[in-house]
Amino acid sequence: MITKEQILEALGNVEEPDLKKDLVTLNMVKDIAIDGNKVSFTVVLTTPACPLKEMIKMACINAIRIYVSKEAEVEVKMTANVSTNRKDGKSMLPGVKNIIVVASGKGGVGKSTVAANLALALAQDGASVGLMDADIYGPSVPIMFGVRGERPMMQTINGKDMILPMEKYGIKFMSIGLLVDEKQAIVWRGPMASSALRQFVSDVHWGELDYLVIDMPPGTGDIHLTLVQTVPVTGAVIVTTPQDVALADAKKGIAMFSSPQIKVPIIGLVENMAYFTPAELPGNKYYIFGKEGGKRLADELDLPFLGQIPLVQSIREGGDYGEPVMASQDAITKEAFLEFAGNAARSIAMRNANIDPTQIVEITV
Repeated sequence: MITKEQILEALGNVEEPDLKKDLVTLNMVKDIAIDGNKVSFTVVLTTPACPLKEMIKMACINAIRIYVSKEAEVEVKMTANVSTNRKDGKSMLPGVKNIIVVASGKGGVGKSTVAANLALALAQDGASVGLMDADIYGPSVPIMFGVRGERPMMQTINGKDMILPMEKYGIKFMSIGLLVDEKQAIVWRGPMASSALRQFVSDVHWGELDYLVIDMPPGTGDIHLTLVQTVPVTGAVIVTTPQDVALADAKKGIAMFSSPQIKVPIIGLVENMAYFTPAELPGNKYYIFGKEGGKRLADELDLPFLGQIPLVQSIREGGDYGEPVMASQDAITKEAFLEFAGNAARSIAMRNANIDPTQIVEITV
């Protein structure tokens, strides 16, 4: 007769590939049920976007058949409880497990497109996700989500008037572009922009989220410093394109987050506009901005390389028409974003397991 102890002992031989410990030690095995030769249990992953899900599942089935009974009928249910490493008092964004900034050293690299589709790709696997457009001077989320001219609702929560983020395509999102007339230029000095960002953190009711993706302005400046002084950022995703001028600026963004004063972990680097693929020749790749510059930079700085996003017409069109590519039927480009999001989610889980929590930064000038 098969016992629960035998099951746990067998699964003690299955290692979580990223965390380098077995599933039992990591307390990832739940709800073991045995009925004669039938065995079922649940494996709780650290993210629903785990790209190694099927590999872990097959390893569990093989472990039971090798160490317990080759006749066993094994059913493995895969679920996820997104990991977090927040140890602060959670006075800001209390229901958010992971605060992820998407940044670039320069403009024009498609950072907002990457941030929006990262949020959508994480949500597609079942995570609860929010997108904060912190690009105060150039907000693009209202256009990308097709909500130009719309305004968010207000609600009194625990005696305080709060802004409710808008919801579309399965995520929550908020942008300064939803609060001001898009025909008006936002001509603010640094302190005013910083104040607006703090309001997005304190006065928007984000609720319970696995990931809050924050689209940062390009470069390094006031908004970046204000954010790390306001909330404990889990980590940063750096966006670059393959050419040297973008890589040089990406290095500056990496240096800022990695500096001794800020110490925000780099989740990884993603290379946008990595190659051009025409719609009529989906198997062809033309490296018009150079080849694998982002990958080389990640290798040089010993950072995780999260993936390559192609330059295709549908990404541009979707952003202009208010339907991000992750919400479209473009299978090839969606696959690129899903792979990128899966790698980012893995890197976040590894960061939470292996690195001390990020503290709210205190910077004295």
